[in-house]
Amino acid sequence: MTERSRGFEHLEVDQISQELKRTRARGTMRRTIRRIVFGMAAASATVILLSILLFPPLRIYGRSMVPTLEEGQIIVAYKAPEYHAGDVVAFNCNNKILVKRVICNSGEWFNMRADGTVLVNGMEIDEPYLHKNSFGPCDLDLPYQVPDGRIFVLGDDRASSVDSRSQEIGCIPRTDIVGLVLIRVWPLDVFGRIE
Repeated sequence: MTERSRGFEHLEVDQISQELKRTRARGTMRRTIRRIVFGMAAASATVILLSILLFPPLRIYGRSMVPTLEEGQIIVAYKAPEYHAGDVVAFNCNNKILVKRVICNSGEWFNMRADGTVLVNGMEIDEPYLHKNSFGPCDLDLPYQVPDGRIFVLGDDRASSVDSRSQEIGCIPRTDIVGLVLIRVWPLDVFGRIE
């Protein structure tokens, strides 16, 4: 073999070696991109499932919860094991999701004075979240006892809220509760826990 033919042979080996390195690098890059894409898809699916099943985001429509919640705000709810007086909850009612405040639970007695003061089991309750009391729309015979397995809810804007005081909505079955409203996430300037 001549010196010249050995040079071509060496050149071909170098080219083949470089092509193999390029092919391996391309395969490694494809595997890395595939792993990233699949990881992002799995993370997105997990976030979507969690938001649907455990932490559903909800948009506020209407003014029944003013001043606590304003129209257009976005909130996140959580399916809690218990709901207590003062909690803000989201629930299904007539093919809509409504948001109101829990006032009393099963077996408790609800009453309301003409000035809008709320009494639970004969005791006046403190409601610092209200701007003003109002009797509002009510077609119940008061005092009213909350049936088993249900909760009694009121909107924070008592003058205009349609809530458990109306037979149109009535007391909410616990099975219809979407969740306890935890935080306001939009707009960002009012981001925070809901009291």
